Amino acid sequence: MVKTIPEIILNDGLTLPVIGFGTYKLKGNEGVNSIVHAIDIGYRLIDSAYNYENEGTVGEAVRRSSVPREELKITSKLPGRYQTYDKAVTTIQESLYRANLDYYDLYLIHWPNPQQNLYVEAWQALIDAKKSGLIRSIGVCNFLPEHMERLEKETGVKPSINQIELHPFFNQATQRKWHEENNIATESWSPLARANQELQNDTIQKIAEHHNKSISQIILRWHYQLGAISIPKSSSPARQLENISIFDFTLNDTEMSIISGLTRPEGRINNQDPAIYEEF
Repeated sequence: MVKTIPEIILNDGLTLPVIGFGTYKLKGNEGVNSIVHAIDIGYRLIDSAYNYENEGTVGEAVRRSSVPREELKITSKLPGRYQTYDKAVTTIQESLYRANLDYYDLYLIHWPNPQQNLYVEAWQALIDAKKSGLIRSIGVCNFLPEHMERLEKETGVKPSINQIELHPFFNQATQRKWHEENNIATESWSPLARANQELQNDTIQKIAEHHNKSISQIILRWHYQLGAISIPKSSSPARQLENISIFDFTLNDTEMSIISGLTRPEGRINNQDPAIYEEF
């Protein structure tokens, strides 16, 4: 078990571990077992979403785990089709019912869906849900700076965190810099890019061999040293432990630059540009 994972403090005071556990596609009893194992070996941040259709699985894992609920940080996300205020309020409640939880530690708007132009309404629903105790911290996913600026301008509340696509092939340097300047935490989805491209990359492999670490560990350490929270997913017990065992070595500045230099303009996995992409 990994006993100590560094934490960061969000702009609203909530603390989060710098590495969490992604649950996309983990469902049913097999999913519950995977999540329970992840918690048992040291993960405390568990990431889910309404559209993953596994909030119940996450909730059941929380109940079966030997770790007290208050020591866990559970995340879910509001889907695009429920961004009107009334629908958002109901969906937050439904998310909690699905998981059989009293509150979420972190609840995010999954995509801005700019063509619908409802994300400010949705944000107000999250603000009110936080005030009523259903959510401890509120944030967004895949929002561009102009979207977040509008949220703060129209509601007076800025997100605590923005979960974005971030990996060596798409390093999001400009977006990350804006987050840092505006005291909004960066969280990385698909930190290992969901594909085997990174895990077979010769450049990263050489760095991994130098440190006697796996490629996954090198990439996740890169995320950590960038100041980003990563949420890798794996159903393999061995890989779960490998992914969380990244705090006994350091990448030097040259290695960090080499990995960051792998980025490319077309580096998005599925070409999901938040300026135009619409989530259902």
